[in-house]
Amino acid sequence: MSNGKKKVAIIGAGPAGLTAAYELLNKSTDYKVEIYEATSYIGGISKTMNYKGNRIDLGGHRFFSKSDKVMTWWEKLFPIYEHKEPSLDRISNEYFHNNSKMSSNAEKIFLTRQRISRLFFEGKFYDYPISLHPKTFIKLGFLRSIKIVLTYVWVKVFPREETSLADFYINRFGHELYNTFFNSYTERLWGTKPENISPEWGLQRVKGISLKKVVIDSIKRILRARNANISQKEVETSLISKFLYPKYGPGQFWEHVASEIEKGGGNIHINRRVTGLQIKNNKVIKAVIKNEKTQITKEVLADYVISTAPIKDLVKGISPPPPKKVYNIASNLEYRDFLTVGLLFKKLTIQNDTNVKTLNKMIPDNWIYIHQKGANVLRIQFFNNWSPYMVNDKNYVWLGMEFTMDENSDFWDMSDRKLKDMAMRELVSLSMVKEEDIIDHIVIKTPKAYPAYFGSYKDFSHVRKYLDSIENLYLIGRNGMHRYNNMDHSMLSAFEAVSNIIKGKKTKENIWNVNTEEEYHETCK
Repeated sequence: MSNGKKKVAIIGAGPAGLTAAYELLNKSTDYKVEIYEATSYIGGISKTMNYKGNRIDLGGHRFFSKSDKVMTWWEKLFPIYEHKEPSLDRISNEYFHNNSKMSSNAEKIFLTRQRISRLFFEGKFYDYPISLHPKTFIKLGFLRSIKIVLTYVWVKVFPREETSLADFYINRFGHELYNTFFNSYTERLWGTKPENISPEWGLQRVKGISLKKVVIDSIKRILRARNANISQKEVETSLISKFLYPKYGPGQFWEHVASEIEKGGGNIHINRRVTGLQIKNNKVIKAVIKNEKTQITKEVLADYVISTAPIKDLVKGISPPPPKKVYNIASNLEYRDFLTVGLLFKKLTIQNDTNVKTLNKMIPDNWIYIHQKGANVLRIQFFNNWSPYMVNDKNYVWLGMEFTMDENSDFWDMSDRKLKDMAMRELVSLSMVKEEDIIDHIVIKTPKAYPAYFGSYKDFSHVRKYLDSIENLYLIGRNGMHRYNNMDHSMLSAFEAVSNIIKGKKTKENIWNVNTEEEYHETCK
């Protein structure tokens, strides 16, 4: 190997892969790190797309973690900038430019953000998480409010056996609230009924959240200072009100990490897809790399392989082939694909009905969950409110409409123009815009964004056992582990894999333990 160093091949330049590369290069001089990224972008699903100076965050990535290690890691690379008036950086593009205290490196900063998100249901906005404000009960109506309370009490006395995600939600929110806000939305999100989804998804994503926790948090919010410490360790992740956000979106941060990796001697090869792994004596000896532009393939030697690739694709390329049972289970793992329609408008028609100050009569939300009957859109991001620097012209409104679907569906294959027209119809029907106010649009498709907890997933342990038996192969990240990890969970899995490599540990258990015993988890993102 080069200069006697051991070569580490990392598949994927998303948060997990980049974290692993950075850690290896900074903790030891014994490794030569090569990253192979199948696309032309850095950051995985945490990349930020730049369209004519308007930036799109694919999914809305809050930088928040209850892991001190992750928070310290982030702050080491990007300083946190927080000022006394929390609304200034929401409504003013000029503030940072005119602040004489900002350094020449002011581009690379974390902004501190106040999280504002709501549900849109039956033509009305509801606080998210649901608040105890009287207007909530007025909007829900007396009868529905009574049913919510009674059905919640019922499941506390007579809990259901949790064999599906539906059981999981009902046990924590009651049947009426489940039917109101969870049932149809979850089916649109995953393309199948919650009864068909493993409760493991809930255990990993919303483990600590329930109607009881929402009620308790509503009371605490009244008592808790708005400028509470960013750690908020006493708050469920789904309920946090404050988070960090890179000035130009999450992709800016991960692109910076990539540049630091290259400064440290690592190499990042874009448009290079790993199509195969050659195994001998339970070890990877070679990786097969395909140039996505020239279609030329080559083989590279590797002492270690760290993979963030979808397990379905990884197993398909292993030679000699794995046992038939393992191959069939992996081949039938399912995913949910993600599509964003970015839309630029002169203005919104829906008015700000909150006390939060905004620019140009914007509503203040970072995002809105759409629970409207007949809607295809799941969530609408308002990029102006994530960071004022996400939009090229502060006088315009830049938003993203988010859809999930199957990659082989007619929906996915629709032309960009038809997708834009559909998105416009839905926005107009929600009374948020007028069609004549649109300026521009872009469609971005992200395959295999969400690993699914149905299909052959129930037998996933066989695939995991086989892949773990390959001594120098380490699975990390969301798709790498077929686990709906948050960004910080993906990073933590990378920390564990690097530790195992450096210390010569053969176990993989510590990697899989990430996101199984944490006290916090995120709701649908």
